Amino acid sequence: MATKLPSSGSVPDGQIPGCDASGLILVHRIFRWLYSELPKLIRAVDAGDLDRAGVIGVYAKLYFYALHLHHETEDLLLWDRLTTRDPSCVAHVDQMRAQHAQVASQLSSIEPQLAPWVDTADAGLRDALAGEIEVLRDTLFAHLGQEEDDMIPVAEAVLSQREWDELEKHTRATLTAHRKEYPRDVLSLQLGLLLASVPEAEREEWFHTNVPAPIRLLYLLLMKRRYEHAMQELYPDRPVPAMM
Repeated sequence: MATKLPSSGSVPDGQIPGCDASGLILVHRIFRWLYSELPKLIRAVDAGDLDRAGVIGVYAKLYFYALHLHHETEDLLLWDRLTTRDPSCVAHVDQMRAQHAQVASQLSSIEPQLAPWVDTADAGLRDALAGEIEVLRDTLFAHLGQEEDDMIPVAEAVLSQREWDELEKHTRATLTAHRKEYPRDVLSLQLGLLLASVPEAEREEWFHTNVPAPIRLLYLLLMKRRYEHAMQELYPDRPVPAMM
């Protein structure tokens, strides 16, 4: 982790440095799960099974979009603030930016392969796609671990809670703006996956502490059912694998 040097910036007026960035660990847990499961789901599609390829293709497109959005949010709202507040983390932030660029490059190779496989359910296309996603998975996992070790402690020391919360607000607003572009309810998936990422013994408390009452009610009345339907689509014949 970077050795803290004197800050060259300050938080906005009326705010104080120090935030809880632990929610990022949950988001990373989701991405580790998504990108561990996706190549397995793709490889399990029988050659010629267009229906199943279509189902997996819907979720693969969502996973790719989610990763782009997550990194876009950090690029827009996190890195410059960290380097301004703590100059000692510049080298680590440069590594984060380079790793984001590497992930984006790998996604740019992977994404064009999705539609041809979905349209044909071809076994060769399937295996090539799954293989490249596995390479991306390994790149991503190394990046997430380094970000947790080197960046979260700095963020918690130098950013205000309001600044940190802006990342989640940007993600939610962008998902809301683009939700009609996807044939599944991305907001229900987001909240359902977040709940699944919390250890079961802590889930109820996390739900009541972190989700506003109106959203909790909406989740229980509607969004939970949509999330469970999505998981049943992905895993029709077996339990949904737990997040570790």
